[in-house]
Amino acid sequence: MKNIAKSLIALFAVLAVSCSSDDVEDRPIIRAIDGPALIAPDGGSYVLNIESANNLAERFMWTSANFGQDVAINYEIQLDAADGVDEFAEPRSLGSVIGANQLAVSVVTLNTAAIALGGVPLEEKQYVVRVKASVNDTFEPIYSNPVTISITPYQAFVPLQNLYLVGNATEYGYNNNAGNSPLFRDPGNQYKFYYTGYFTGGNGEGIKILSALGNWHPQYGSAGAGILAVSGADGSNEPSPIFVPSSGYYELTIDIQEMTYSLEPFTYNPATMPTFGSVGIIGAATPGGWDADTDMTNSTANPHLWKIDNIALTQDVLKFRANDSWDTPGNWGGGTPISGQMSINGGDFVGVAAEGNYSVWFNDLDRRYIFIPR
Repeated sequence: MKNIAKSLIALFAVLAVSCSSDDVEDRPIIRAIDGPALIAPDGGSYVLNIESANNLAERFMWTSANFGQDVAINYEIQLDAADGVDEFAEPRSLGSVIGANQLAVSVVTLNTAAIALGGVPLEEKQYVVRVKASVNDTFEPIYSNPVTISITPYQAFVPLQNLYLVGNATEYGYNNNAGNSPLFRDPGNQYKFYYTGYFTGGNGEGIKILSALGNWHPQYGSAGAGILAVSGADGSNEPSPIFVPSSGYYELTIDIQEMTYSLEPFTYNPATMPTFGSVGIIGAATPGGWDADTDMTNSTANPHLWKIDNIALTQDVLKFRANDSWDTPGNWGGGTPISGQMSINGGDFVGVAAEGNYSVWFNDLDRRYIFIPR
């Protein structure tokens, strides 16, 4: 029995050696012989615009690479900034194909890559583009000649999200369409919002935040101290309110990208933050020009929060002022379009990016404002 076992082992060993030798002899030799050559484009300038986002920007074309065997070759178009330092160290891919010698790249693809590589909207910048040819991860890829091009990207339009207060800590209660106040967007960060004002608290009252008036979901709230959460559009995973510990003035800050929030007491000083009899908007952009204020309204619950529900504005300058007077501290300006924070006695500023009808909100406690298209 032992002799039979030894014979079988010896036979398997011979077969194993025989198979291994044949495999080695028959295995195809893959080696980088010739890289691809990028033949189109051979340079050029691309001025991109959002109206043509889905159109063809360029059809890149190249010659075949040679790896010494008839193998499937993956070709990838790579783009990098032409800064002369570590070019192609971290390139952006414009797409890839297997076995083909051309790739159609859209305007939006080229624009996204250019912005990611440090491009500034409406400013021309130099880039380098090349073809990467590879077989698999076992073998080193080979590359084409680099070609320099210039790209002028556009500013990708990102719809601005408006958020609104709701909850029994607010004057609106749990009514999702009662003229609820918006939060005030940070002018430099479209995902960050503020609201300074009086909240009722101390008996379990809380705040929630609506994504749109008249709709309960998606809805923002708390998932724990400082952690912002949002419900699904179908109402799933509804978060808890942001609870207000006691009645008083607070500054609420939320970030819907970082998904964080803070609710901090706000020091209200009636001596430096008076209650104004009226607040209006005035300037060349407004219906009354510089001759007459368009008055705003407020509520007894929030006497420092002012609004106009519907006003026709042009893309021109304006200011805010109290009591139809230029006296301080009720004279505000020096803002930025759409949203921001004005200065006392600040200068004229352009409030909107396009002519149209707007709802305008202004908080005289922190001098924040927002223009919301109707």
